Amino acid sequence: MTAPASALSAPTSLDPQNTAVLTISCPDRGGIVAAVSQFLHNHGANIIHSDQHSTDPQGGIFFMRMEFHLSGLDLAREPFERAFASVVAAPFGMTWRVNYTSQPKRMAVLVSRYDHCFLDLLWRKRRGELHVEIPLIISNHEDLRRDADMFGIPFHVVPVTKENKAEAEAEQVRLMHEAGADFAVLARYMQILSGDFLGHFGRPVINIHHSFLPAFVGANPYRAAFNRGVKLIGATSHYVTEELDAGPIIAQDVIPVTHRETPDTLMRLGRDVERQVLARAVKAHVDDRVLVYGNKTVVF
Repeated sequence: MTAPASALSAPTSLDPQNTAVLTISCPDRGGIVAAVSQFLHNHGANIIHSDQHSTDPQGGIFFMRMEFHLSGLDLAREPFERAFASVVAAPFGMTWRVNYTSQPKRMAVLVSRYDHCFLDLLWRKRRGELHVEIPLIISNHEDLRRDADMFGIPFHVVPVTKENKAEAEAEQVRLMHEAGADFAVLARYMQILSGDFLGHFGRPVINIHHSFLPAFVGANPYRAAFNRGVKLIGATSHYVTEELDAGPIIAQDVIPVTHRETPDTLMRLGRDVERQVLARAVKAHVDDRVLVYGNKTVVF
């Protein structure tokens, strides 16, 4: 007998704070899904969601994201992870990680003067749309301190010039490490990060780019788009690497525009799509839906 539609759509009683997400990448071969599922079943974990992808079943890379409930788990977290490492991960040559929803990621936000992406992230966090903590905001200008104060988040100004860039980046990294940041988001932070910054921080950094990469890069992309008479404008969010604006892409989007647009309306429309794309990318990262391989991503 088929269940009524209302029953099928009824909310689950699972506690979202008592779940974990297992992410895996490894050489593709038979038996991976069975081995992972059997291990979780043997230790009392209830699988809630599972996604997988293979770049090629013959010699490709296999990716998996599996979300499971912890209430029936027969091991504490550390013994559970040790057992998984030896019983499943090692035989399959897995790169893997378990993240627990009871431990929200700590997100540092770097921003300059533009406020649209910055305020959108803070609003989404307050609304519960982003399951994160924001321990600090870093800026190279004072302009947005009042907004940070309204949300009760510590705001640090670290001025950056050509002469003090190395010292400024070292201070930014120190502040983020001191705050226990797990990753950073550049919410229109108008400085290029050096390889030293990325190396010393040692954690993911997400950027939003004001165009559908790789088109219309440069200082005034909306003027360039206007001059070219484009019919689409967009935004790209990606992980930051030493190669400028060429890191693994997490999210992109475009919106249609017409010949009636001006540079000002293009900018307004562009900022709308920027904040939406950045929020989508940050949520995917926070929810452990992004697996990076080479300069590409799998986003479940």
